[in-house]
Amino acid sequence: MKAISFTEYGPPEVLEYGELPQPEPGDIQVLVRVHAASVNPVDWHFMRGSPFPVRLLLGGLMRPKRRIVPGCDVAGVVESVGKDVTRFKPGDRVFGGIGRGGFAERACAGEERLAIIPAGTSFETAAAVPLASITALQALRKEGGLQPGQSVLIDGASGGVGSLAIQIAKALGARVTAVCSPRNVEQARALGADEVLDYTHEDFALGAARYDFVYGANAYRPLADYRGVLAPRGRFVCTGGSGRLILQLMLLGPLLSLGGKRSKLVTTRFDAADLTFLQGLLAAGRLTPVIDRRYGLSQVPDAIRHIEEGHARGKLIIQVR
Repeated sequence: MKAISFTEYGPPEVLEYGELPQPEPGDIQVLVRVHAASVNPVDWHFMRGSPFPVRLLLGGLMRPKRRIVPGCDVAGVVESVGKDVTRFKPGDRVFGGIGRGGFAERACAGEERLAIIPAGTSFETAAAVPLASITALQALRKEGGLQPGQSVLIDGASGGVGSLAIQIAKALGARVTAVCSPRNVEQARALGADEVLDYTHEDFALGAARYDFVYGANAYRPLADYRGVLAPRGRFVCTGGSGRLILQLMLLGPLLSLGGKRSKLVTTRFDAADLTFLQGLLAAGRLTPVIDRRYGLSQVPDAIRHIEEGHARGKLIIQVR
């Protein structure tokens, strides 16, 4: 099969496009004929071996222990199943977050990491959902405890996670204020934001509004700015942003959360129940990923270069089949 892989850490040039053996599913695994995959920041973190703890996950400090096929989000058709798989059969249209292995013509995944693609949903749309949407959902619902009627400010509302976070927050019943660049104002409104702030003209930190919840999907402001616009018992949750802000949250977040306002850095963990919830939003037409660009499988290095720049307007899709 054709696949993208790497055997050493580094820039996109370390990615190789070529033939690899087809994976064989284990007893509780599903073999998927991949039609589409999507690019996430974790793909370039694996590729570069950065931050350093990523290398422990890949089993090698100087280079990966074995050849790595990146790509954590896929959508495709079940080709075969392990003997103990009960939820899927050959021919099923599925999507999910498989960890890695998605930038290939075929990929294996545990059945708990997959769900049926709702009728009428394309492979590209389904592939854009898993990791980014689970990230937003866990930040808003699990870590933030967002409730119907509450107000939420989303900084970085035009990226892959942020554009999905607007829709998920609305599905949870919140009133959403989106912060984005001028070129993305109309997109944020179309996704359902109740108010949109163009950060080149409006500084949310200087406004009088206070929010029950502030979500940093792509946060580059000082921590004090986010905490300053929280309601008395508000919550600031961050899943991506500047190294300085992330370090502040790691060192000061627990201490600052001893008061009424809480601040937390969140790491996403795959959850089958979350994928099922998102499957329901897709089926109901309440979740529509914004697709910025499409690439062929051999063009994955170009896609990763684009996402590393940090200005993607929504998701980047790899058209495998």
